[in-house]
Amino acid sequence: MGKSIMIKSDNNKKKLGLLGKLAFSAAIFGSIFTFSSCENYLDIEKYVYDQTTLDSIFLSRSRTEQYINGASNLLPNESLLTGSEWGYASTLPSGLGTDEAIIPFELPGNVILYDEVKETDTRYNPWSQCYKGIRKANIVLTNLAKNLELTEMEARDFKGRAYFLRAYFYFYLVRLYGPVVILPETPYDTDADVASASLERSTYDECVEQICSDFELAAENLPSDRIESLQYLPTKGAALALKARTQLYAASPLFNGNTYYADWKDSQGRNFISQTEDNSKWGKAAVSFKKVIDMNKYALHTVPIINNDKGTGTSPLPANVSSANFPDGAGNIDPYKSYKTLFDGTYQPYIVKEYIYYCVNSMQGNGDYRLIMPAKLGGNSSFSITLDMIDDYRMADGRPFSEATDEEKSWKPVGQDKTFSLDYPLSGDRAHRDDGREPRFYATIGFNACIWPTTSHRDGASAGTKNYKADYYYGGSASDMNNNNNRNRTGYTNRKYVHQDDCIFWNGVMKAKTYPIVRYAEVLLGYVEALNELDSPYTEGDVSVTRNVDEIVKYFNQIRYRAGQPGITAAEASDKETMRALIKHERKIEFAFEGQRYWDLRRWKDAYNEYNKPIRGLDVSAREAQREQFYTERIWNTEKTMKRMFANKMYLWPIDRGTLRKNGKLVQNPGW
Repeated sequence: MGKSIMIKSDNNKKKLGLLGKLAFSAAIFGSIFTFSSCENYLDIEKYVYDQTTLDSIFLSRSRTEQYINGASNLLPNESLLTGSEWGYASTLPSGLGTDEAIIPFELPGNVILYDEVKETDTRYNPWSQCYKGIRKANIVLTNLAKNLELTEMEARDFKGRAYFLRAYFYFYLVRLYGPVVILPETPYDTDADVASASLERSTYDECVEQICSDFELAAENLPSDRIESLQYLPTKGAALALKARTQLYAASPLFNGNTYYADWKDSQGRNFISQTEDNSKWGKAAVSFKKVIDMNKYALHTVPIINNDKGTGTSPLPANVSSANFPDGAGNIDPYKSYKTLFDGTYQPYIVKEYIYYCVNSMQGNGDYRLIMPAKLGGNSSFSITLDMIDDYRMADGRPFSEATDEEKSWKPVGQDKTFSLDYPLSGDRAHRDDGREPRFYATIGFNACIWPTTSHRDGASAGTKNYKADYYYGGSASDMNNNNNRNRTGYTNRKYVHQDDCIFWNGVMKAKTYPIVRYAEVLLGYVEALNELDSPYTEGDVSVTRNVDEIVKYFNQIRYRAGQPGITAAEASDKETMRALIKHERKIEFAFEGQRYWDLRRWKDAYNEYNKPIRGLDVSAREAQREQFYTERIWNTEKTMKRMFANKMYLWPIDRGTLRKNGKLVQNPGW
């Protein structure tokens, strides 16, 4: 990890070429280079996959599998949320293209917020790559029956994987662009034929129907379980969960009766986005989420309570948090470690029951670790979390930070060191405003006087890097003042994907991390959201759902209890507006820096209000001797990346002009 991040390369094309050639070595170098597909890749370069070789491919079991893996290889890497200034580029805009954080320079993941994306330079263009994958999936589904070497079980699995891939490629496109072209199932001869085909977009609802049908067919063919060596391959649960996510998006206001798109129509005069709100779409999503729950296969990840006589065990629960055993309370778990160890590499992914579909975290965390680590530890701390995000983390007893006392919001140091959950140390220099917060705050946020243990650094004692206390004052030890980019802008950074052992120095170790594409917490919160929006009962097959308050409380509170927070009441759940606000808040905190919020803000049509807020942070222009000033809130608008803007066109990504020229029937997204 160290050498791969610390060596600067100016030849990005060569770097990307190297990534392609490392597919076979993903298991060895997966913590550095991997693809977002969760397949375990084989070497595919020795075969030329075109029309002349199809017969031989589908007469051999191994070559058929390699062909499927080749299709998987085209999936964009969703774990690359930020990229870095050293040539690593995020592969989708959801990491930095949201309101969670800023960095002082532009990358493909954040340029949309500064009006730097245009039809002639979209900065990120997965269109042709996804359609190559769709074509390959169609080829597999058309030719699979020719392979007589496959057992019935293998044939079902390969078919399920092909349906899953086709669904996911379409889902990926629809999530980014809205309605897209649905290819004929009879595959084109070449990728060039696909690119030049004169085909019109289908409506959004037709795209959703195609995606859901494919995910359902995938679920019918895929196994429920995988052996450890095949753990990154999709399963029945992954297909059902992603079908449910697709339906949740389709039920949301952006795509369900959105009159902003009233004039956006196809050549037949049909609206690309339905103009009539259909409440039953929430019922469809609820049913699909319920099917995943009813599999009784997945569960929220928890770590048992830590009791010791050293005073470093699990922090006592606030009086208003149920002490019953989980899932009815938090009495027998350590909320901090239950959440933190989902992301920091503590556990092998195969044993984590919360993971439904996941992959190796290619960049060992939220992009380049240099953006997060303090300068003293080899980083630059430029990944800066907005104060709007920080202030949404609640107090330990569940009160909103806005309801904290003046003392609890104070800049003054607490004055007493503390260690909890066995190995999470807090310096007495921390401010009161960063004390007494909910466990997910400490699992996710790096703050002034935060301690970075870096316990794997062998020379840490002499170098002063072990249990290093970072500060974000101007000119402070977290910053490298030789480069203006190399300092924090708000006083807060991200530690979600950092293990206590992690050290990016040459003589340190970085734990391998897992990136959860879908985890069970999303299923529970998706189910609760869909139930909350239901106006009347909905039945599909043998599954019926309704706006059941007890169900809402039960599953929502599992998320709250795992986080060591008080549960909600039936009275709160009975009010749709109150519950909607609670769900939005919970998703913001639970899925922080996991690539979810970008899509949530859009599907809820909340992006305009949230992005057009000014950037708030602490006064990082203050030096260490100006502590009180440092903890003063201020608006930051001194740099381009602090000046976010959002227009309605940004709800959907623009289609590249070159793609439009090749297909004369394509129309651009509104506003572009």
